[in-house]
Amino acid sequence: MSTYTTTRTGFVMPALSYSAGALSPVISQSTIECHYGKHLQTYVDNLNKLVANTEYEDYTLREIVKQAPPGPLFNNAGQVLNHSLYFEQFTPAAPAGNRPGGNLKEFIHFDFGNFENLKKKMEEACATLFGSGWVWLAQEESGKLTIVSCHNGDTPMRHRMTPLYGIDVWEHAYYLDYQNRRAEHVKRLWEIVDWEVVESRLEI
Repeated sequence: MSTYTTTRTGFVMPALSYSAGALSPVISQSTIECHYGKHLQTYVDNLNKLVANTEYEDYTLREIVKQAPPGPLFNNAGQVLNHSLYFEQFTPAAPAGNRPGGNLKEFIHFDFGNFENLKKKMEEACATLFGSGWVWLAQEESGKLTIVSCHNGDTPMRHRMTPLYGIDVWEHAYYLDYQNRRAEHVKRLWEIVDWEVVESRLEI
């Protein structure tokens, strides 16, 4: 699982490991500049304002996500967590026929039969999630992998699960590139997943 950086002045933006245009044409530079540079920045700024001079000022991001009551604090903390994991999980250097390997491959085959079944189920979950939210490949406390649909800024961590691979189905994640073609966007994302990063989040 990723670490989330804070300073004495609060939470800071997670650093990208690639340039804003490196994921094009799957995700364009304009989308990264808007999604990462504006939307995520707003969630980070809001979170810092909401925790200032409160009991949550010294909490980690994970602690806030797990313990904050429903409302603006949880919504913004959840979105900072979700987006930090989201932007970390992509790479411009993914090989052709990009697929998971190692322990993650074994877990996927055990719980879904094969990688194609996982893709199909996640794509169906993205197509049927009404409105804004996230679809996650997550790991239950038992170790089992599952697919979780979360509305708005909700996250599997709130429900005692470990988020592994997340698909953002808020319109700001894809509308500049795909307009209303959410399904096409979801399918293209498989091309740029950094499966080593996703596997590093697995609890073994």
